[in-house]
Amino acid sequence: MKGQGLTIILVCITLLFADAYIIGGIRGAFGKRKFFQKKEFTIIYWAISVLMITGMLLSIYVKIPVALRAGTLLVFFLLLILKATFIPFVLVDDVRRLIIWLKHRNKKPVADVSKPQADAIPRSEFLMKAGLIAGALPLTALGFGIASGAYDYRVRYQTLYLPNLPKAFDGIKLGQISDIHSGSFYNKTAVLGGVEMLLREKPDFIFFTGDLVNGATSEMSNYQDIFSKVKAPLGVFSSLGNHDYGDYGWWPTAAAKKKNMDDLKATHKNMGWDLITNSNRRLKVNGEEIGILGCENWGALSRFPKYGRMEPTVKNTDDLPVKLLLSHDPSHWRAEILPKYPQIDVTFAGHTHGMQFGVRTPDFQWSPVEYIYKEWAGLYTEGKQQLYVNVGYGFLGFRGRVGILPEITIFELRSAAQPVFNKA
Repeated sequence: MKGQGLTIILVCITLLFADAYIIGGIRGAFGKRKFFQKKEFTIIYWAISVLMITGMLLSIYVKIPVALRAGTLLVFFLLLILKATFIPFVLVDDVRRLIIWLKHRNKKPVADVSKPQADAIPRSEFLMKAGLIAGALPLTALGFGIASGAYDYRVRYQTLYLPNLPKAFDGIKLGQISDIHSGSFYNKTAVLGGVEMLLREKPDFIFFTGDLVNGATSEMSNYQDIFSKVKAPLGVFSSLGNHDYGDYGWWPTAAAKKKNMDDLKATHKNMGWDLITNSNRRLKVNGEEIGILGCENWGALSRFPKYGRMEPTVKNTDDLPVKLLLSHDPSHWRAEILPKYPQIDVTFAGHTHGMQFGVRTPDFQWSPVEYIYKEWAGLYTEGKQQLYVNVGYGFLGFRGRVGILPEITIFELRSAAQPVFNKA
């Protein structure tokens, strides 16, 4: 924690120094506008900067409403993009001014220090305004991309190598979706399109790893018919996420909250999904079996509930050669699964959404969420255990996605050891 705290302090100091540098650039860009030369401009700029840095820290370390957290982080990083794009133009202009100063320093007469000197080399108004325009362009593009990314479903393919996998399961196809968040949807046709994409892959069985709703089961009333289409020959297995318990809503009585939970479980059943809560199932193919385990939500961060109990989840599974665990929050893997349950072969999670903002390519991925979760998207391996984090089918907080698109994952299970690729 000390190392992390020092890093945060250094990041904040760097951001403040960058802001001080940017203020000079903005004044140069609008040298003829009196407002930008006034003290009021400086106060407003620093107030916004400190507010956004504070909001970023609170969003990471304090339990605040999900929508507020997502919105704050989005605005913070959008402003960061603008600043990061603007700073190189200020640097180029400073280099230009330095070169001019070096050329003319021996030609200048000795200044009369008793008189104030005007800036002999003013900032280039063109460069400063070009920097602001360049920073605004990606923000404009992001604005258009937010809504279009909300339903831009992408199928991601992943091979899972499991040395102990029974031969009957070799080559079997598993689908995963996560974080539906039905209360956020506003386009039924698009949602159905994503389901049809999943079904076209013809998975043999399917996992849903939690957060069916934002907080109330009633949110599924318009979408139960769509997700009832999610079927597979060997079954659909589901687990609960932190939003499914109704903890983020207001309920007039404890009985009303309990009914909401009962209704949610009934919704899984009505859709034909096998909801696994701190227990397990045996999946049989040609007389051979593997374990499908479902643990309720367990989050390492204090603001997320710990309803999951692994002891009943793994009960009576010692004889199974492979155990696949559904556990919504990926922090559960490093906090409990790795140190205490080495018999779990693969954990399937969701929860992070990739913060619905970032960059994800076959060779590189980044999102602000990596400052909160070490494992936040894709496949992770440690020793003989694996974790896959799906970045979600739906969205929450702001109504869209930028760079981190909604995901349908298709796994091929292989009865083999992980291949070793020699680097050239």
